[in-house]
Amino acid sequence: MAESYPVGELIQFWRYSLQARNLSEKTISLYVEAAQQLVDWLESEGHPTEPDQIGQRHLNAFIMHLLDTRSDSTANSRYRSLRQFWKWMDAEGDIIESDPFLKMSPPKIGEAVVPVVELDHLRKLLAACKGTDFESRRDYTMFSMLLDTGARLSELAGMRVDDIDMRFEVVVVKGKGDRDRALPLSPKMLEQLGRYLRARGRHKAAESEWLWLGKRGRLSSSGIAQALKRRADEAGIPHITPHQFRHTFAHQFLSSGGNEGDLMLLAGWKSRQMVDRYGASAKAERARKAHRQHSPLNDL
Repeated sequence: MAESYPVGELIQFWRYSLQARNLSEKTISLYVEAAQQLVDWLESEGHPTEPDQIGQRHLNAFIMHLLDTRSDSTANSRYRSLRQFWKWMDAEGDIIESDPFLKMSPPKIGEAVVPVVELDHLRKLLAACKGTDFESRRDYTMFSMLLDTGARLSELAGMRVDDIDMRFEVVVVKGKGDRDRALPLSPKMLEQLGRYLRARGRHKAAESEWLWLGKRGRLSSSGIAQALKRRADEAGIPHITPHQFRHTFAHQFLSSGGNEGDLMLLAGWKSRQMVDRYGASAKAERARKAHRQHSPLNDL
């Protein structure tokens, strides 16, 4: 075995490997952050930081620490990122003798139920955005877009003006894995989008490629979330997260008789389990609605 490097010094070499695989910067940052977090914890606890001295017990203790201080989904994400790190070290052939993750299992993720947004709250939220000034046009259109398409926050923030195709009535977004997806736009959405684009044309940053603009140019994911919080406060409704719109979209789509296969395509999901997860908090409501339509007594 060649001279051993502390794990902390190997992270940069791993980053080069991840970049060579052409992974997205978001994925690389997630992986590297998990590795650095492990190193910081090992050092704070006085544990070894040499790759071959870090065993299953150290890794399990770190995951237990995350389960105690973070959510189970965060612990699961960190576990999977670190597993990729050790897989890379094992493949290099001269860093570790064996991979401890081969005898480990990821922490289970509990079923986190994200509530859908009540229709009355949606009406009040959009009513708070009524107006002809730029920010009102923008906020009304952004929140309508989240509800109309079920787009992720990152997909909404990443929209460019050229991604809008009025002719085919779609907006193209780049989802997970850098996969492009065309989201259909309803007539109401297209009408509101037209209003926003006219207002945007008078903005000082109108030449920007990015669709959503703030006072200083492009509006980031954080800026969108802040605008949503501000409008919810103005509407006098509970705080709404951007991700709740995605759950609400899925619930409304299924509740209105939408096909699960179509929902998977629109939402960019590969797994049928995602259909079960989204809108889960409103399953009982959909079941009651289906019962009213299909009760055997209806035929008597």
